Amino acid sequence: MKPMQGVKVLELGTLIAGPFCTRILGEFGADVIKVESPDGGDPLRQWRKLHRGTSLWWSVQARNKKSLTVNLKHPEGLAIVRQLAAEADIVVENFRPGVLEKLGLGWDVLSAANPGLVMVRLSGFGQTGPYKDRPGFGAIGESMGGLRYITGFPDRPPVRTGISIGDSIAALWAAIGALMALRHREVNGGVGQVVDVALYEAVFAMMESMVPEFDVAGFMRERTGNIMPGITPSNTHTTRDGRHVIIGGNGDAIFNRLMRAIGRPDLAEAPDLVSNAGRDLRAAEIYTVIDAWVAARDGDAVLAAMEAAEVPASSVFSVADMFRDAQFAARGMLEEASLPDGQPLRIPGVVPKLSATPGATEWLGPKLGEHTDEILAGLGYSPEKIAALRADGAI
Repeated sequence: MKPMQGVKVLELGTLIAGPFCTRILGEFGADVIKVESPDGGDPLRQWRKLHRGTSLWWSVQARNKKSLTVNLKHPEGLAIVRQLAAEADIVVENFRPGVLEKLGLGWDVLSAANPGLVMVRLSGFGQTGPYKDRPGFGAIGESMGGLRYITGFPDRPPVRTGISIGDSIAALWAAIGALMALRHREVNGGVGQVVDVALYEAVFAMMESMVPEFDVAGFMRERTGNIMPGITPSNTHTTRDGRHVIIGGNGDAIFNRLMRAIGRPDLAEAPDLVSNAGRDLRAAEIYTVIDAWVAARDGDAVLAAMEAAEVPASSVFSVADMFRDAQFAARGMLEEASLPDGQPLRIPGVVPKLSATPGATEWLGPKLGEHTDEILAGLGYSPEKIAALRADGAI
């Protein structure tokens, strides 16, 4: 059995934040029904690289989900959603605040029919506050939440991380919130509740010591490139053969081993460098020494020396590096699967790894409306009624 087996989840979401939350729940056994518009479905189906008209990303983002097409502008379509919500443990939605209420699918309606319901609501700015009605994507959450301001080099404008990290972080908080609310209901005898996740707050929650440092010391974090300000040494260095290697030598004993490994026992033994405070005062000098040593060697030699000295280090992996890496293979982080046309592909493995009840990929992202008839039959709809709903544009 999987840990979420028997939990019914209704997804009313598109793109990244909401669907990533339900993907996590589905990977660990939840029965996830994804409601999509009959007119094309989730826009993510057409995002980034396509294979025969469907996004390869979709294969992963919608794995283990059942696709139900419903027209939310049709009264009978809305009735289907209300019926599913009445039987669900969790509803996940990422519409702009107020949209579900206008459709007659707000918390007051759904919880009245299902008092134990956990409703997870993801939006740019949350369900309350002066900004709640503003549209907000992950990029906006990253900007307002503080991440963009501190990402990049000090002499250049802020940069993005390369993925929609704000959406993904919000999805993780949403999954955590759903599980906490579910536990409260099942263990503490509580009723259902709303889990309100704002994208900017999800990012803001990751900002480490930024708030108390500014409040007490007036210190404002700025962009520092690849170094960790106040923690020395930790940086990215370029090898003779053009590889980028990250070396983290910021522990006291680790710094000692690092300096000896690069032939600088004088720095290993320097009294003012035995602690981070002293090293940080001489950070520029230390980085110059490490840069020169790394630049004189090929990447493999650098990594071998660091491994021998037990100093944390890694080359900066591309996806091609991941495909040939032994650790990725040993941990099953590149699963083998096949698309409906037989095209083999590899997809990310499931995280985290549970020893007794691990998650798994049961099937890849479904075709649009693939499970509509099955789901409606489970609700008691006859084949004739389903055909009539389809003809009337409700599904």
